[in-house]
Amino acid sequence: MQTDESYLGEVQDVNGTTVSLAMSSKSLTGFVYIDGQGYRAGQVGSFVRIPIGFDNLFGIVSKVGASAIPESKANELDVNNRWMTVQLIGEGPKNGSFQRGLSQYPTIGDPVHLVSEKELKGIYGQPDKPYFVKLGHVSNAESIPALVDVNKLITRHSVVVGTTGSGKSTTVASLMNALSDRDNYPSARIIMLDLHGEYGRALSDRASIFRISPPRSTQRVAKSLWVPFWALSFDELEKVAFGEFGNEKDRNFIMERVLKYKLESFRNNPRAGLTEDTLNADSPVPFNIHGLWYELFLETFATFYPDRDGEPIEKLAYDTDADGNELKGDPSRGIPPQFKHVVRSAGVEKVQYIPNSNQMNIGKQIQLLGTKLRIPRYDYIFKPGKFHPNGDGEVEQDLDELLKSWIGSQNPISILDLSGVPSDTLKTTINVLLRLLYDAMFWSRSLSQGGRHRPLLVVMEEAHIYLNHQTDSAASQIVNRIVKEGRKYGVGAMIVSQRPSEIDPTVLSQCGTFFALRLANAKDRSQVSSAMSDNLDGLTGMLPILRTGEAIILGESVKLPMRTTITPPPPNKRPDSQDPIVFDEVPLDETLYPGGWGISMENDPNYEEMVETWRAQNPQIGRLIKE
Repeated sequence: MQTDESYLGEVQDVNGTTVSLAMSSKSLTGFVYIDGQGYRAGQVGSFVRIPIGFDNLFGIVSKVGASAIPESKANELDVNNRWMTVQLIGEGPKNGSFQRGLSQYPTIGDPVHLVSEKELKGIYGQPDKPYFVKLGHVSNAESIPALVDVNKLITRHSVVVGTTGSGKSTTVASLMNALSDRDNYPSARIIMLDLHGEYGRALSDRASIFRISPPRSTQRVAKSLWVPFWALSFDELEKVAFGEFGNEKDRNFIMERVLKYKLESFRNNPRAGLTEDTLNADSPVPFNIHGLWYELFLETFATFYPDRDGEPIEKLAYDTDADGNELKGDPSRGIPPQFKHVVRSAGVEKVQYIPNSNQMNIGKQIQLLGTKLRIPRYDYIFKPGKFHPNGDGEVEQDLDELLKSWIGSQNPISILDLSGVPSDTLKTTINVLLRLLYDAMFWSRSLSQGGRHRPLLVVMEEAHIYLNHQTDSAASQIVNRIVKEGRKYGVGAMIVSQRPSEIDPTVLSQCGTFFALRLANAKDRSQVSSAMSDNLDGLTGMLPILRTGEAIILGESVKLPMRTTITPPPPNKRPDSQDPIVFDEVPLDETLYPGGWGISMENDPNYEEMVETWRAQNPQIGRLIKE
């Protein structure tokens, strides 16, 4: 039998899952005692229960006062402001387990009671169950742990949103620490797309770090990040290597030539799972892209001596240097050959373009590819270390070693640090990484390392950059596929963003769990509210006033929506995303973040090192590495 101390009032109006109740005079004091503990009655975001027979209906208070008056009574003269609006979210038998959803509704006159902390403990989960991870505690109830169901969190996808400075990166780090616990989850595997290099220090004890041109640091051992060009589909290769073609004819010409090189490579180095009949321009087969570029350059720009004997390709008119050496270029370094200009005048040896050289309008695309073959910052694609094919298409290591290093190492987390990726190839690089991972999980779903047997969580930081709903990017397409189909193949997504309003609404709508930190922008809050499966406008209305490190967690992985204080990692294990300290009260010899305006200026500031890091495109310069 329910205690009178918890009584709030009676149901007066039911409209779907929205219930309006008239508060009793006893609850108007605003403070009630249940089992010796005091509670504020009628707090927005607090939980209530409505006993119906042997069951309890549970709901969340979304409005209190005049705004909670039902529309049907708004014009009555004797109506008062002692009203409360409740959003129903689930039910459960008395002294039983809570279930989301409703099988019945309250009726007029049903009593409504405040849910005590003791009752909440029985609802929120069982901390001794290994499939629950603890992230902190329920705000204003430190004895109740904030537990999240791993089964629902991973495969049903999740979102972490919060404005800059709300504690979003620290929350992600806490999630990663909990999910990679070796005692509970010895086979966990998580891939993080880290666009700003924030998480290397925070997760260094449990993560393999991959980055372009890794610093030779003794504190943090990072491996080289390679994305072999031959693993790209032709559409991806087109964007990275050639740019856009002016017409379909030119594009098809290049695609046929890529297919020709892949076929020749396959004949020299057969690979299990492929035949000549099934091989196509999208097949991940190593081939000599430097040789392809050199061949296309000759066909497009070369000149020759028409009056000499032999085929045009055998009598090319190379230009010469001061010593008379022909400037034939170097395919392996992307250095193009230089040719003599066309000569048609009488009395001198004629020079002409080789036949059929101008039928295709692909000169700009060939020059762009040559430029990228020469620039070192694109080496992670076009000269991918041991994955770089020789002239016959043979590689020292194949894709199995690449995937093993990413999702098969002894560490549960792999951080793909994309901070060094050129901006013009960032979105395509992200698309390639996600597609490679998803394709591997999809086709290996029946194997022991496939997603069904060992699920994979993909964490996508700064997702608004490449999942913008206003641009139909390839990355957005593959993420749409992951959130729609990934559950069946063991691929889960965690979308992390400070601007949810810029993310494709379809992606957000497919995510089952939301970690919503402080959001000040109304458009962002509206996007989050519209994507949530529960009708909890009152709860999401609290987003602008959340404290730093505090989140509202709601969705399939929690029994009830909860306002949670996330337990942060130790100060030396937090992401490199902390706000700079302008004035630090901590003494200089004790602070973790030395600097600011409160310390004395350096006598001789070294701006040469600033330029060194800029030119190197690497914050770890030689002196810092030695130290």
